[in-house]
Amino acid sequence: MNPLYAEMPTTIFEVMSGLARDLGAINLGQGFPDARGPESVIEAAVTALREGSNQYPPMVGLPELRRAVADHYRRHQDVDLDWATEVTVTSGATEALAAAIFALVRPGDEVLLIQPMYDAYLPLVLRAGGVPRFARLAPPDWRIDAAMLDAAFTPKTRLVILNNPINPSASLFDAQSLALLAKRIVAHDAVAISDEVWEHLVFDGRKHIPLMTLPGMRERTVKIGSAGKIFSLTGWKVGWMCAAPGLSRVLAKAHQFLTFTTPPNLQLAAAHGLGLPDGYFAEMRAGYARSRDRLAAGLAQAGYAVLPSAGTYFLSVDLTASGIATDDVTFAEMAVREAGIATIPVSAFYAEDAVRSVVRLCFAKQDATIDAGIDRMAAARALFVAD
Repeated sequence: MNPLYAEMPTTIFEVMSGLARDLGAINLGQGFPDARGPESVIEAAVTALREGSNQYPPMVGLPELRRAVADHYRRHQDVDLDWATEVTVTSGATEALAAAIFALVRPGDEVLLIQPMYDAYLPLVLRAGGVPRFARLAPPDWRIDAAMLDAAFTPKTRLVILNNPINPSASLFDAQSLALLAKRIVAHDAVAISDEVWEHLVFDGRKHIPLMTLPGMRERTVKIGSAGKIFSLTGWKVGWMCAAPGLSRVLAKAHQFLTFTTPPNLQLAAAHGLGLPDGYFAEMRAGYARSRDRLAAGLAQAGYAVLPSAGTYFLSVDLTASGIATDDVTFAEMAVREAGIATIPVSAFYAEDAVRSVVRLCFAKQDATIDAGIDRMAAARALFVAD
């Protein structure tokens, strides 16, 4: 067997969700909403399934969705894409990541990963033969700086993988941070995979800045998006890669032998959703911001030190600052087993030198679930702290 997979542990998301199911715990760990998603998008999928073709669509994606992606980014982010040569549809953003990494990494290439990171990045880089190097972010601000990047980049750096907004830290790279990164990517003649699946989940008047729009980055960025995140339909697994034609041709060749294509009815429904009025996206963000604030306020009242959440479905608590003198894994295991609440230890998102005092919670839930989760988090804190 391939030792990379034979020795790989089960992802922390599956572990904690499995415990939540087995123990009847409230699951604020894995990042999925408990709402249905927009009805018009669901109905578009039903109609396309009943009335449209259910045979193989084009390998690079239906023209309707590729046009919709290009139109959407032109309207919302001032990114000008040629739908015919610069957009490839994938079966979810994780497949897009795999295709992009396999297409761009040659054995021995150094790949810069910014920790904490989505847990698929590292095994995919290793499987492609890449040599990982790491830049480490830490709470409470989770910021990069020039010295950190200068230490991480080397003459062998060929690829940088960026998540913005960042899962799990729920932070957002601002224009200054992105400029620091882009300057070094250009100077090293490297390419960036910019995982921007949370691009519409940015709060408090902040603006998402696509890495592709920075000087020198248009021809060397692969922008990855996700219909599942945009429309709160995480099980649909519809994503896309946007890149200049020279990159896109190779990305598509990697994609063709991963999933080859994506269900056509879901592609058409995603195309419909991307064309929804601006009001949908504003209302969606406002709804999640309300849920974030509800969970944050309840956790603070329960004695937790809540870290800022600028985007995503998530917020985190700092255990040490909350008076809890244990590591995140121990806390998460005791919380789910003894208090009935599933969280995610943020140390799982590091490959080395992990932050071990932070746990992540998902607020993409109904009010009743959030409130019950707060009560159980209070009970979890009582396991460690005697107020």
